[in-house]
Amino acid sequence: MEQLRLGVLVSGRGSNLQSIMDACDRGETKAKVVVVLSDNPDAYGLVRAQNAGIDTYVVKPSDYPDRDAHNAAMGDILERYQVGLICLAGYMRVLAPSFVERFRHRIINIHPALLPSFPGLHGQEQALNYGVKVSGCTVHFVDEGVDTGPIVIQAVVPAFHDDTEETLSARILKYEHKIYPAAIRLYAEGRLKVEGRKVIIEGDPHKEWAVTNPPLDF
Repeated sequence: MEQLRLGVLVSGRGSNLQSIMDACDRGETKAKVVVVLSDNPDAYGLVRAQNAGIDTYVVKPSDYPDRDAHNAAMGDILERYQVGLICLAGYMRVLAPSFVERFRHRIINIHPALLPSFPGLHGQEQALNYGVKVSGCTVHFVDEGVDTGPIVIQAVVPAFHDDTEETLSARILKYEHKIYPAAIRLYAEGRLKVEGRKVIIEGDPHKEWAVTNPPLDF
């Protein structure tokens, strides 16, 4: 099977980028990161990519007249590298509808909450302020909205009354690093099919399970 060529967009530290690169290096998915783009020249994700010998580009919005032009420049780079799947890994800008349409169902994102609850910034803080008992993370296809695209995979973690944004974020992040490479593997294997709002996964085992917090025997 030919390797899926990944383009990753980052704005900050790039820990999910690192988890993707590590999974590719371990052979857990038939994919490889071929280019990393950032809107932020100081993003540490660029350093991670450069240390791995991956080409990087800084595409600053201020260099372009509008979002469409900025996103078009990014799209041209991604197409030049023959990218098959675009992964947003802490990319902190909303993509233009023209970019989403250009790469329809070829862009995925990870969000630190159980969508559709708590979209946008600070999902962990939103969840704690609401008083949820469980939280988690979501990988989804990107559409024209903010964290509104069809959901690929989710992970659930407990949220405790004495959690801070930092402690809950750390608990969630461990699973972000697991489910993002898993979603890429499913895409690379051709096992994802988008039907309306639903992502159908070929071979889904339909295993029944439940999580409660606190446990029922508490």
